[in-house]
Amino acid sequence: MPNQPKFKRYVWQLPVRWCHWTNALSIVVLCVTGFFIGTPISFGGSPSDFTMGWIRFFHFTAAYAFTVSLASRVLWSLIGNEFSGWRAFFPFFSAKGRDKMLKMLRYYLFLDREVPETIGHNPLATTAYLALFFLYMVMIATGFALYAQHAPHGVMHAALGFMYTLFSNQGMRLTHHLSMWFIVGFAINHIYSAWLMDIKEHGGEISSMFSGYKFTVKKED
Repeated sequence: MPNQPKFKRYVWQLPVRWCHWTNALSIVVLCVTGFFIGTPISFGGSPSDFTMGWIRFFHFTAAYAFTVSLASRVLWSLIGNEFSGWRAFFPFFSAKGRDKMLKMLRYYLFLDREVPETIGHNPLATTAYLALFFLYMVMIATGFALYAQHAPHGVMHAALGFMYTLFSNQGMRLTHHLSMWFIVGFAINHIYSAWLMDIKEHGGEISSMFSGYKFTVKKED
């Protein structure tokens, strides 16, 4: 397949790319600042030292940006093209999708030598993305529930009241922290997989998330 003629095809629309990179940057900022929130630092210990204040500010700003980006991506899955639509995240609901998943699984298990071409999302990857989305929701819910504790009579605290029933305060922090490591593990695998598919397919997998264009064997419909 890599030696076959390729056609330039617009796959990833601008909102998808914006959300992707907003999520990536937000996650990096959230992880770094989250470490310092868990293990606070101080320079000199003077009353005017606002180091942790700035770290918390960047953490919360990134959290809001991440939440807005995720909500925007969900909205775009309802109005975007076929590659960014919500149906792409449920390939197992159709016979065609299950067949693509099986072919990709056979490649991952080294049963097939040639990687099947995927124009949009890898059908196995979308299943992982679906699980990741629920993990994101856990991160957002636990994070904002912890944040809302500064105003126990506020709207956010009242809206997330169910979280304080489901979790103890320490349990919520632990869940938030462990979820971060799952996301970090996914990010490592995601970068490796994108690089692998770029090499195997010769379709511009990585560059497509900047330009929106991939190079595919099939012409655009």
